[in-house]
Amino acid sequence: MIPYKKIFPALNRVKIKYLVAGGVAVNLHGMNRFTVDLDLIVHLEKTNVLKFLKAMTALGYVAKVPVRLEEFADEGKRESWILEKGMIVFSFVNPNNPMELIDVFVREPLPFGRIYGRKKVVTAFGTRIPILGIKDLITLKQRAGRPKDLYDISLLRDKNAEQRNKIKK
Repeated sequence: MIPYKKIFPALNRVKIKYLVAGGVAVNLHGMNRFTVDLDLIVHLEKTNVLKFLKAMTALGYVAKVPVRLEEFADEGKRESWILEKGMIVFSFVNPNNPMELIDVFVREPLPFGRIYGRKKVVTAFGTRIPILGIKDLITLKQRAGRPKDLYDISLLRDKNAEQRNKIKK
């Protein structure tokens, strides 16, 4: 997660509405899980997306696929990628370190206003980071259904039960 620590203050500085998902969110919920990429859910309202793209460019990230970056801000273009290519995420890569990969959902996997309202904000690296709440993270992991997601679900359910028990005491 260390290579991504510069992302969060940059996105926060320009007030981008986003949530961390995937393995990094599992880590930020307090469970240790190896992950390479950073998964983000960015509110796909055009102004927000354009600010996000500008921030990614300023950070030196480029599109992994050969398209103009601005195309990601076009809802019609994203929909065509979904229908024609089966695209789920749009990937950004650091050209100086190809292992540094950021995946952004091309369609909000759950209604953004709802999941944003249920987000958890954690502080890491001196920065406030908005992450998916445990229940929403479990929902996305169930949809993916890969073995690593099923493992994450077990960790998240244990963590959620632990938190509920603390509240009852």
